Amino acid sequence: MGEVTDIFFAPRPPGWQRYVATGDSFTEGLSDAPVQPGEFRGWADLLAQSLSDRRRQARLPALEYGNLAIRGRLLAPILDEQVPAALELEPDLISIAGAGNDFLRPGGDPDRLGAHLDRVVRSVRRRGIDVLLATGMDTRLAGPLLTVMRPKVAIYNAHVWSIARNYGAYVLDVWGLKALQHRRMWAEDRVHMSTQGHQRVRQAALVALGLEPDDADWAGTVQADPKQPRSVRLREDVSWLKRDVYPWATRRLRRRSTGDVRVPKRPDAEPVDSGEIPDRD
Repeated sequence: MGEVTDIFFAPRPPGWQRYVATGDSFTEGLSDAPVQPGEFRGWADLLAQSLSDRRRQARLPALEYGNLAIRGRLLAPILDEQVPAALELEPDLISIAGAGNDFLRPGGDPDRLGAHLDRVVRSVRRRGIDVLLATGMDTRLAGPLLTVMRPKVAIYNAHVWSIARNYGAYVLDVWGLKALQHRRMWAEDRVHMSTQGHQRVRQAALVALGLEPDDADWAGTVQADPKQPRSVRLREDVSWLKRDVYPWATRRLRRRSTGDVRVPKRPDAEPVDSGEIPDRD
């Protein structure tokens, strides 16, 4: 008998041909690397690039990708406007992520939002389209303004997992991504992820879809954030209140959003060319 040699099995190529992302600023990509003024890359773009590259490596056509997410959107417009628009593009994979903006408002009811999401996911799955849902983020390190959201987010996440189980959807577990409990994973506004955060979520999305991650250490520990003197933290808190919280509160009083006049950055499902979406800065 001959010697037994190691056999290399290449990861299976993604079967999806057309992916459309829906959601708010999380999926639009704030505050990842800017691709042009006012427009960001984001985890969904990076996920699409990974899926497309793997299809090309298997000599399959490039993935077609659209991104309809718009910053500031509540869950209802995402479900009632973006998802129908996504269906018109005839995808075989849709991602739906939202509700964070709802919980920033007094009336955000996780049970009502969960029921709405249930109806939409049921309808989409009946069409035979795969759905990637996302849990809400764990806000324990985001400061008192966002920490108060935590119980509502946890209830909404329970709905997300139940919906996924009932209808056979995939779940991007943002809450369970422990790396996001580090300051460096967040931008200065403490609400949107940094480039490092989006990179981690991209890997978590691949794993959620049952695929091999690009980075084997994607879930590894993050070097602890350096401890700062109290005086430095206080100065940063004051700066944050002036720079980010005050403008946000002013918009809320005026019932305005930074996304009011914006349109989707990728409204059509177009092929993702090799290297189209930069992977590293």
